[in-house]
Amino acid sequence: MELAGKTAIVTGSNTGLGFETALDLFQKGAKVYVACRDEEKGLNAIERMKAISSGGELIYSHLDLASLSSVKDFAEKVTASESRLDLLVNNAGVMIPPPSKSKDGFELQFGVNFIGHFALTGHLFNLLESTTGSRVVTLSSIAHRGAIIDFDNFKLEKPYNNWREYGQSKLADLIFALEFEKRLRKNGCQLMSLAAHPGFSKTDLQKYMDKNMLDSLELMTAKEGAQPTLAACLRPDAKGGQYWGPDGYNEQKGKPALAKIDAVALDEKLNSKLWDWAKKITEVNFPF
Repeated sequence: MELAGKTAIVTGSNTGLGFETALDLFQKGAKVYVACRDEEKGLNAIERMKAISSGGELIYSHLDLASLSSVKDFAEKVTASESRLDLLVNNAGVMIPPPSKSKDGFELQFGVNFIGHFALTGHLFNLLESTTGSRVVTLSSIAHRGAIIDFDNFKLEKPYNNWREYGQSKLADLIFALEFEKRLRKNGCQLMSLAAHPGFSKTDLQKYMDKNMLDSLELMTAKEGAQPTLAACLRPDAKGGQYWGPDGYNEQKGKPALAKIDAVALDEKLNSKLWDWAKKITEVNFPF
């Protein structure tokens, strides 16, 4: 098994894309942290994975990405018990919920999808960087296209627009992956940062979507949707700064391939500003 002896963390791996990603890594022999908020769901996911296949090792660990203190606690436990971390998959997400905030006061999608993962990566940075060949893969979305980063609307300061806020969070994720890679290379690090998106895939993420709208879409399975993430994680030819998605029409479905990065995610001044803001607000220990 090609991942024997390697350790991975997949956030939100109790369901959907995260479940399929964690299952694949487990089947290849990795030790996989099933990192999610709900212990019962996490343990149930582990039992389902073990019923499907044998593999490496599965560990449930509590992680609430809507709480910066929970993120720090999780990272400290991992750092204390692991000597290596080969893969961090920033997968967990929230999509178009009713207006709500994270425990730290951020609009929930922005708080969970971006800020929680930024902080998690920062807290685990030293462990990742000390593991040769390590990668961080952050999930974005087709919804990053046409989105904007509004520094005056990270805490629901403006009237709530569910899709606008979701787009902002996924744009922030892609910017994070790209800016992280830029800073890694500039500072001579070996760790790689990549991004991926699942096209249109059927998962629990869509529980707030209009049913008629959902029924009108041709959706891939969660297993199919996880393939771009797994390509970014595992392909030997994958490189830092790449964005992986399906190769079909509008990147909605298909086999893993390099995806289009919207010009809005390539504004170096904006990207640097968002990084510096997030580093300050999360108080994480990125060395750059």
